[in-house]
Formats: sequence, C-alpha cells, structure tokens
Amino acid sequence: MMDIAVFSDIHGNHVAFRACLDYVLSHDITTFIFLGDYLGEFAYPQKTMEMIYELKEKYNCYFIRGNKEDYWINCKYDNNCEWKDGNLTVGAMLYCYANQTEEDRDFFEGLPHCKEIVFEGAGPLLACHGSPNRSNEKMLPDDERTRQIMEKCEQKYILCGHTHLQGIIRWGDKMAINPGAVGVALHGGGKAQFMILHQKGQEWEPEFISIDYDKEKVTAELDMSGLTEEAPYWTAVTKHLILTGEVAHGSVLVRAMCLCEEETGSSNWYDVPDKYWKQAIAEMLGEA
Repeated sequence: MMDIAVFSDIHGNHVAFRACLDYVLSHDITTFIFLGDYLGEFAYPQKTMEMIYELKEKYNCYFIRGNKEDYWINCKYDNNCEWKDGNLTVGAMLYCYANQTEEDRDFFEGLPHCKEIVFEGAGPLLACHGSPNRSNEKMLPDDERTRQIMEKCEQKYILCGHTHLQGIIRWGDKMAINPGAVGVALHGGGKAQFMILHQKGQEWEPEFISIDYDKEKVTAELDMSGLTEEAPYWTAVTKHLILTGEVAHGSVLVRAMCLCEEETGSSNWYDVPDKYWKQAIAEMLGEA
C-alpha cells in the first residue's frame, strides 16, 4: 500500500510550499502528483521552481499543466499577447514572466493538460488542473456541467484543482477530488492546503491537510521584491486572501470590470483603470 501527496495551485508561494513539503517528507512520502499553476502572484518565483526541480530529481513525480502555464507559454509565442504591454492590472503576471527562465518555460510546455496515472494494484487516477477537457474549466459541486464531465470519464478518481476549494464531488461511484490550493486557498482559513491519497487495496482514500505557515514572511517578500508597487491591487487581494482565506482575485477583478463597464460601456480584463480597482477593493475587502 502506498501514499501519494497531491499539490495544486502553488502560485509561487514558496513559503507555503516549503511548509507542505516538510510535512509530507516527515511522513516518508516519496510520490507526488502536481496539478498545475506552479507560479502566479508571489515574490521570487525561482524559489518555487528550484524546489520543483529538486523534487523531480529525487522522487517519483507527476506534473500537470495548469492555466497559468498556458499563460506563460502563450506569452512566449504570441507577440500580440494582450497583457504584454503592461499596466498595474497585469503587473503580477509581468513580474512572474520576467522572473522565469527558458528552462522553466520549456518545462511547462512539456507538461500534459490531463494524464491517467496508474499504480500497481490500485484504481487509475485521472489528473488534470481544471477539468479533463480544459485547464481553465472549473469543476464545481452541484453543477450539471461537472456531472456531465464525470459521466464521460472512465476513471473512478478524478484529481482536479483550479477552484482553490478543497473537497470531494461525488457522482454515482465516481469522485472528483480537489486538494485545495497550496498558495492561495479559498475558504481555507488562511492555511496552505493539499492532500494525501492513501491506497486501500484497489481504492484510494483522500486525507485533506491544512497547515499554517509564515505569512508575515510572505507579505514582507511581496513588498521587498517590488511586487506591491508593480501590482498594487492584485497584491492587496493576495495579502487579504492569504490572511483570511476569503475573496478570490477573480471576484475582485470581475467587480472592477463591472464598475468600469457601467461607467464607460466597455471593459477589458487586462487593462482595468485604477479608479475601478480601488472601488472594488474598498467594497469587497474593506480597504481604501
């Protein structure tokens, strides 16, 4: 019988990632499944990538590409990439891209969007980031689309991330299992989340883990790295989210876009004027 550590949505939060790894390695687990979104809105992306490469060399690792990796690959090849020109809305993405190496992008490009993983004596696992169909498709509870996806899957166990919501979705005898987010867990009380899959004969039993980490160090690095200046609004949401576990980046962005569209008649996600960001943050985070 074996145990497998499953991580998703690290988003470059190397401090949280290190805390999760220390826990896993202290339990003598040496097989890892990563469900994508390795980098995102945190300082010093190379610290996360160095840990990824070290694990890849030492242990049995399986890696899936997330929607963040799709962003980096698209930016690499598309000279007309919408967010390349840069502004405060996309400052975190530009910072992350600028602090990647060609080795990183080659690594991301070589990853599958979906993969069946089979271990001897146990039922197969279908690993993806969003859904088996698309890296940016959310598998949500009580959602008809999620049920349709699960019905089409041959595998009983579907491992998925992207929503940053830890838990299990059941449909018939199938399970879509989300380990939560290492870097920016939603509704997780400000803790880092992952899971351990325990093999029980042919079956797999998930154990959900939530652990605390040094958030003061994380917020200090956001300031020291220059990210707070390059992406003040996105970073404000990041700080709030890691402390409280509430209010996703996407929710604040959508509100800012709605405010912009109400007043101007149009809005682009990659270029939201400062005034609408400030208003959305004041409304949703209670911060001026």
